[in-house]
Amino acid sequence: MINFLILPILIPLVTGVLLIFAAKRIMLQRWIAGISSVIAIILSALLVQKVRVDGIQTLDVSSWEAPFGITLVSDMMSALLVLTTSIIAFLCLIYSFWSIGEAREKFYYYAAFNFLIVGVNGAFTTGDIFNLFVFFEVMLMASYVLLVLGGKKAQLRESIKYILVNVISSALFVIAVAYLYSVVGTLNMAHISVRISEASQGNPPGIITVIAVLFLIVFGLKGAIFPLYFWMPGSYYAPPAPVLALFGALLTKVGVYSITRTYTLFFYHDTGFTHQLLSFLAIMSIIAGVIGAIAYWDIKKIIIYNIIIAVGAILFGVSAMTTDSLTGSIFYLIHDMIIKAALFLLAGIIIAIAGTSNLHKISGLIKRYPGLGWTFFIAALALAGIPPLSGFVGKLLIIKGGFEAEHYWGAGIVLMSSLLVLFSIMKIFINGFWGTPRAYKGEDKVPVGKMMIAPVILVVIAVFYGAGSEYVYPYILQAAETLANPEIYIEAVLKEY
Repeated sequence: MINFLILPILIPLVTGVLLIFAAKRIMLQRWIAGISSVIAIILSALLVQKVRVDGIQTLDVSSWEAPFGITLVSDMMSALLVLTTSIIAFLCLIYSFWSIGEAREKFYYYAAFNFLIVGVNGAFTTGDIFNLFVFFEVMLMASYVLLVLGGKKAQLRESIKYILVNVISSALFVIAVAYLYSVVGTLNMAHISVRISEASQGNPPGIITVIAVLFLIVFGLKGAIFPLYFWMPGSYYAPPAPVLALFGALLTKVGVYSITRTYTLFFYHDTGFTHQLLSFLAIMSIIAGVIGAIAYWDIKKIIIYNIIIAVGAILFGVSAMTTDSLTGSIFYLIHDMIIKAALFLLAGIIIAIAGTSNLHKISGLIKRYPGLGWTFFIAALALAGIPPLSGFVGKLLIIKGGFEAEHYWGAGIVLMSSLLVLFSIMKIFINGFWGTPRAYKGEDKVPVGKMMIAPVILVVIAVFYGAGSEYVYPYILQAAETLANPEIYIEAVLKEY
């Protein structure tokens, strides 16, 4: 019997291969990709329940047991992120049917889409640090295709910067893994934790701290933390809305997940330096993101800079290393994946109607598109963390954990950022939807009703995720307990070893 654990990786992989052979048959591609995504959601939900009831699930690939072979591991955090990824992928797929265009659909769009999901789910699931690199590369290669597909000048220009940054980041990743292996002699993440713990009796070796910082640089480039976010506003600005939603919701979150996993599982022996550095960079990310979100009058840029703010808030919770802050970070991470996808898809509809993302050229949309306007308004409130919507619980727990860890300034900045996030995102609502209605060329050709299906579902999920947080909380708490107590993860993976 195939382990549930591997299916969210295997299904999009097989789907992507099949879609390569159906490149010119658009309707067949849509049906295959759609059915595959629904199956992935069902299996991911079953995996979450399996982890909830039976604990951490592991799968030793081939006959080699951990730590000698390649191991896939699904704890509650991993399972929840895989489920969230599967839901977002399905809804972005539906949105793509009405917005991406036949030209892209015929050039392997759906195949690349599925290969991206393989990389994301694989990165969330692997228990091997080198295979984390492998899944990163799968994800990035698919993202290169999705970024340039369409061949517009802005896409080609930004793809050069995007590829260059990620090639450098990948080279640093291999160097960091090599250094780590030379010190601990293993690639299994649970075993790495054991080896570092043994080496850190008394005082941790300085080389471990150096390697921890090197990994922070690698994952920080991919997760877009300060000051390594410089590539993101331009690169994420170029692709069409469903691709931008995938990138904004998933790609940076893989970097955030990787920092969270490594800094809670094995780089926790010198928290006075490593986690203080992470805390500083997280706070600076919030400040830099807020400045960008307030300064710009471009819909895409405002939401993109809000990604940086969210990354900072999540990683501040990780740096505090309390159960509350870690619970809040996981809660907020899932919230941000959902709400960023919704906002980018809604922004795509606004831009399709108006033909521009410049707020100075858009006004009065709510008169003709009230559903679009009020859906955006609810999403904006959720992003800012207005109770009882999804952003509130996670941010409250992060702030509480920050105070518990005596990081008062950081917790205060996270709290203040909520007001500034609300200001930046309401700027879109006030200027784009209110005011004198304008006539936009070609707006009658935009299938607004069909395109609204995906973001409406995402906003509904965000509302229930916040209002029904008491039902979700036990799952999030189980995930946080594994992060706060690495021995739970280690025992599940290494067993009798």
